[in-house]
Amino acid sequence: MNYLTLEELKKHLNVDEDFTDDDMYIESLGDVAEAIVAKHIDNDLANVVAFNQGELPMPIKHAMMLLVGNYYMNRESVAFATSSNIPYSFEYLLDPYVKYSQSKL
Repeated sequence: MNYLTLEELKKHLNVDEDFTDDDMYIESLGDVAEAIVAKHIDNDLANVVAFNQGELPMPIKHAMMLLVGNYYMNRESVAFATSSNIPYSFEYLLDPYVKYSQSKL
């Protein structure tokens, strides 16, 4: 993970800091979230950080934490309960940072 820390992810997940059994799993979810967010906004996160005076914007960081929380709580691709998207969450946080490329004809 380059932009999230294990400490902040455990705090977001309400995982006690003394519980270390899932640390590697949480870190791997952080890596996945960073990759997915970079792909979603079609921009390397290093570019976003450079453009924002060395800081990753909090909406992007929060979107990554939402993904980690979702993947941590839902470890399978099948849910046995009804679910729905929370309005104004992942896409709402990331859409302002999407890099729109000009199409190549």
